[in-house]
Amino acid sequence: MSSFVLELPDWIPKFCANHPADASSVQGRMRFVLELCREHVERRAGGPFAAAVFDLPRSQLVAVGVNCVEAERCSVLHAEMVALLFAERALGRYNLGPDYELVTSAAPCAMCLGAIPWASPGRVVCAARDEDVRGIGFDEGVKPQPWEAALAARGIEVEQDVLRDEAVDLLRGYAASGGLIYNGAGPSAQD
Repeated sequence: MSSFVLELPDWIPKFCANHPADASSVQGRMRFVLELCREHVERRAGGPFAAAVFDLPRSQLVAVGVNCVEAERCSVLHAEMVALLFAERALGRYNLGPDYELVTSAAPCAMCLGAIPWASPGRVVCAARDEDVRGIGFDEGVKPQPWEAALAARGIEVEQDVLRDEAVDLLRGYAASGGLIYNGAGPSAQD
């Protein structure tokens, strides 16, 4: 294979048009991400994760991401990774900088945590915690503890537990509905 094309699910542009993000507050930004996650889960389009990148000075949405692992059969397409990919493309650079915030429905897994310093947003905001995601069976990988300090040492501020209860409800609902719980050592796409 000599190329890879990633497209967001076709329902996302209409969702974004019908659910404009209230980017003026951290709760508004997280509420948008959790609504995106809820829609993704209800459509059974993939894992129970969503993320978005916001331009803070302009109070503006830059890009969204949803978990595309199942749909694309690609382990790296976590919501944070997808949001960062599309934000970097939209901005035309690989370093977001301090004016940008990554808002995610759950704390980053080991892979996403590794990507965040490379993309270098000024802030990362999370709803559910690592233990909430692990609690429904996902493997989050090995992360330095405290992982927040690792980002802070690189100048990236972390805020956690923003609308955490709502995010945990989404995770539990996904698991209860029989959503696929995949892990590095779990079932393959062929199973």
